[in-house]
Parts: sequence; C-alpha cells; structure tokens
Amino acid sequence: MKLYIVGTPIGNLGDMSPRAVETLHTCDFIAAEDTRVTAKLLHHFGIATPMVSYHEHNARTSGASILQRLQSGCKAAALVTDAGMPAISDPGQQLIDACHQAGIAVETVPGPTAFATALALSGQPSGRFTFEGFLSVTKRSRREHLASLAGETRTMLFYEAPHKLPHTLRDLAEHFGDRPLAIVRELTKLHEQVIRTTCAQAATDYPEATLKGEIVLVLGGAEPVKPEALSLDQAVALARDYADKGEPLPQAAKRAAKESGCRRGEIYAQLTKES
Repeated sequence: MKLYIVGTPIGNLGDMSPRAVETLHTCDFIAAEDTRVTAKLLHHFGIATPMVSYHEHNARTSGASILQRLQSGCKAAALVTDAGMPAISDPGQQLIDACHQAGIAVETVPGPTAFATALALSGQPSGRFTFEGFLSVTKRSRREHLASLAGETRTMLFYEAPHKLPHTLRDLAEHFGDRPLAIVRELTKLHEQVIRTTCAQAATDYPEATLKGEIVLVLGGAEPVKPEALSLDQAVALARDYADKGEPLPQAAKRAAKESGCRRGEIYAQLTKES
C-alpha cells in the first residue's frame, strides 16, 4: 500500500512528466482537489483511473475513507491538486501526515511548483527565501502576519487570487513601502508576465482587479540591521576580556577587531601599552 504525491502542470500540459502520467495510469484511484479539473488532465493523457474528491471542505471524512481503502488492501493511490505539488498551501498535507502515522508508504512524483518557478523568474534574491502562502482574509490575522515580517531579510513569496490582489497590494504598501516587488502571473501559460515594481507603486498602478490569472507575489526582504560600531576604547575592553580568558594578545586583538570594526593594529597597540 502506497500513496503517491503527484505534481501536475501549473499551466502548460507539456510540463507533465512521463513518470506522473505512468503513476496516474497504474494507481488504483486518484484523490483530486477538484475532480472536474483533474478530469480534463486525465482525458488529455488518456487516463481512465477512477477519482475521489479530496479538498479542504471534506478533508476529514474523505481522508479517513482514503486511509481505510489503503489499509484494506488497495495497492496504491495518487494525490493530486488542481495545479502544482499537493500539500503546498493545500490540505493534502493532512492526508500525507495521516499515511505516515499509519505506516503507509508515501512516495513523491515531483512536478512544477508555482512559488519556486515564480522566484526563479522574478530576478529577486533566491539564496534564502520564505514561502508565506495565502494571507488570511481575517483583518486582524492578516495584519499580525504582515507585521511579523517587518524585519524579515529573506525574499518572501505569497500566493494571491486576482480579485483580492488590489487589497493585498494596499496592505503591502502600508507595511513595506518602497520594497521591491515582483507580480508574477499566468506562469507557463500564453500570457505569462513578470511585473517588477515596488509595493507602493503597485498599489497605485493596480487599484482595481485588472490583472487576471493565478498570481505569485515576490517581495524583497528587509536590509540587514548592521550592528552598532564600537569605539576604540570598547574594542580594547573587548580584546582585554578575551586576553583575560587566556587568548594570546594578537588573537584577542584580531577577534575584537573583527567584531568591532576597529583596526587590529590600534587595538593591539593599546593592549601592549597597558601591559
């Protein structure tokens, strides 16, 4: 018994992997977020595997049913979402966790992921980033979420629906001002677009829901806060403390210079003068 996590295209059906097609062909049944959406995918690839519905509104009951089928002799099931990788801002995480806890094998068949694709396309720093998913529709939770990110230095990624975008852009402008922002929409589709702007400018340019399609927002991180520079006297005191703990004077001066921004020679001269 096994649950396959199958990534599906986020727009272009040409991105469907041969392994994903084979897995959906051979598994016993497919758990789909929206069976109508997945039916179009299956029809395109000539797949006749039966489906069951699994989404945020029936996750508890449908998840229990899927688990029972797997425990009752079903060899394999596949979990898919409407687009991209299941469990990313998706209730599939609950089913995957339940399978792990029940001792059911879980295997992934990787596919496109919107936030990673958008990050690569945006040109924003990608060495370190944080995926923030969808912002809450509850005003208080939304504000608390954004406020908690004020000092975040990593690039941040959000998903957003087109009809909610103007509201979100206003909130981003209020919290982040002129931070760099990339609005990435319609990934891998005919009208794929990257709008490189700032939070403030985007709120001005798009006050209405004129941008269509699924959207990923790529927000620049805050500038790192530089530690306050130490005076020479403070640097010497720091070096003296290291020396008192057993470090040789040259090493103590070097370490204090690195941490204070002062010159090692000046620190060492003061230390040797005192000695």
